[in-house]
Amino acid sequence: MIDEKALDLGRLIGQSAEYQALRRAEQGLRDDAEAQQRLDTISRLTRDFDEMLARGESPTEEQATSYETTLREFELSPAGQGYLVARSNVDKLMQRVNQSISQGIERGATSGIITL
Repeated sequence: MIDEKALDLGRLIGQSAEYQALRRAEQGLRDDAEAQQRLDTISRLTRDFDEMLARGESPTEEQATSYETTLREFELSPAGQGYLVARSNVDKLMQRVNQSISQGIERGATSGIITL
């Protein structure tokens, strides 16, 4: 029963306006070569930074500046802005869903009536 309810919830989230907007924004990123290149650069630099930090090293000022500049350019691009707004809206939706689930759990835990 719980698995069925979870599948229904997932289906509803997938059909939500917020999630559909995110899918369109993701497609927009895939269609924008410049935005895709920036994302690739951000991902590469993030991996490089993680590896450096694991070795106890710090990124150079040039690397940090490159990361910040690329990130800023991505955030200011139309495709990047569309994606970030859509991602934020889905995150807010999921926070509301998780809050509702938590409230339901609390109510269920204190209720003497078992419903399935």
